[in-house]
Amino acid sequence: MGVKLYRSLQLNQPVMICGWSGIGKVGLVAINTMRRMMRAEAFGEIEPEGFFEPSQAVVVNGVIEYMRFPATRFYGFHGRGGDAVFLVGEQQPADPERTYQMAEMVLDVADSLGCKRIYTAGAGVTTIHHTDRPKVWAVPNTPDLMPEIREYRNTILMSQIEDREGEGSITGLNGLLLGAARSRDMAAVCLMGEVPYYLQGAPWPYPKASISVMEVLGEILGEPLDLHELEETAAKVQANIDHVLDALATADELPEQVREE
Repeated sequence: MGVKLYRSLQLNQPVMICGWSGIGKVGLVAINTMRRMMRAEAFGEIEPEGFFEPSQAVVVNGVIEYMRFPATRFYGFHGRGGDAVFLVGEQQPADPERTYQMAEMVLDVADSLGCKRIYTAGAGVTTIHHTDRPKVWAVPNTPDLMPEIREYRNTILMSQIEDREGEGSITGLNGLLLGAARSRDMAAVCLMGEVPYYLQGAPWPYPKASISVMEVLGEILGEPLDLHELEETAAKVQANIDHVLDALATADELPEQVREE
């Protein structure tokens, strides 16, 4: 259990952008898509043993060759607007202690590379309708970042959300990483794309929220992003959601309140 770096990387005051699997796979889809678009190169990973159980046994030439664990990989990118490190995590540890240990390992890598800012990406569950454009909720780990965040497109600070009154919690690595970074005096921001509350348990991704997060991060990096392909996927997902909800609405056993919603 540790960090394994394949090669050294020379970056100029990069930002680190992290995405893990979670509700709607919002952060995972956003960050994994961005690193592919920008052709970021893998340079390291967090060794999975001790954090995860094997997810599958891989068959090669008809024989079990090895067991596959969820991957947590680092990718480096040299951009016109600045350099970046992408972290893509296929899964989060189930144990809180292990989750905090992983957060500290991520910060060790960020510190060694001279990262000036850390961003995490995830989902914010709310009463938005799935046909609406999701906003991005932002939570910094220091008040000094608030003026800058107010300039982000389509973004709202949690302190501005009326029914939350600036209160709430961020579960998993998205929150723990910000808290651990604060204890090290490292600036960090969590960006959460809105997901309808009635889809938070759905087994499929919610790419509309990922798109909103990517728009903000693309602006931060100064990198244009071609979102056409992901927008097409989002349209297909929305059509599937419409179909499922229409079928549910006609079910005789559905409670009336749920039917109205």
